[in-house]
Amino acid sequence: MSDERDPTTAWREWHEHRVATVSAPYGPLALTGTHWLADYPEGRIPAVPGQWRATASGVALSAAPGDGLELDGGPLAGEAVLAADEGPPAASRTASGRRRFVVIRREGEWAVRVFDPDSPARAAFRGVEATPYDPSYVLPGRFRPYGEQRTVQVENADGRARGLGLGGELSFSRAGEEHTLQVAVDADDGSLWAVFADATAGRSSYRFRFLRPGAPAPDGGITVDLNRALLPPCAFADHFVCPFPPPGNTLPFDVAAGERRLKGALAAGD
Repeated sequence: MSDERDPTTAWREWHEHRVATVSAPYGPLALTGTHWLADYPEGRIPAVPGQWRATASGVALSAAPGDGLELDGGPLAGEAVLAADEGPPAASRTASGRRRFVVIRREGEWAVRVFDPDSPARAAFRGVEATPYDPSYVLPGRFRPYGEQRTVQVENADGRARGLGLGGELSFSRAGEEHTLQVAVDADDGSLWAVFADATAGRSSYRFRFLRPGAPAPDGGITVDLNRALLPPCAFADHFVCPFPPPGNTLPFDVAAGERRLKGALAAGD
């Protein structure tokens, strides 16, 4: 069956799906902490049961019967070694009551994330402020891959600099002027991902946003739909480590489109 929705309807459904996703019980609003194990050499994380230690093969989790920890849906009493959890937080292997614990690894460092559906941020959520669909922000673009993967050091939301892998450049024109964004390329499906800022950043929009335009055609052609600009996870919870835009990824015009900021929130710098 063909998709007969007009672009405005498709955008509205996309926006509704996004709001449902971010406000889900274990969505980004539920993140209450990212605890780097290097900061806890004794293995005890405040308010997190068990003992967590980084090892050469993963994270070793030790639990006593009274810790109330669960592993794969059953009680954990003893030790287990956990790899980085690539699945959604709701499907995390470890839990304590309604809380879920997710193991992550960034540049060789291990951390434990805590997701709690009863988080204050989730209780306070009033929606995402987004600009209605505007066809003038749908632009033809072209992807030009680099000859090899490049990595640039960029500041992250937690104040630390980390490497951001970039696979090429996405170019498009608006009002007769050409603009370029450096983009990452997903190794599995070839889809593109950009971290960008624009002239509204810190004023009427969050300080930076994401764009995921999909995978380019074989000739490099791709539609750049700025109506689908996304708030990064760190707009929903302070404990994410989102990368800031790399050098050159600040557009000089207003992207008054897509997700702008949380309803009721001031933009950065207000």
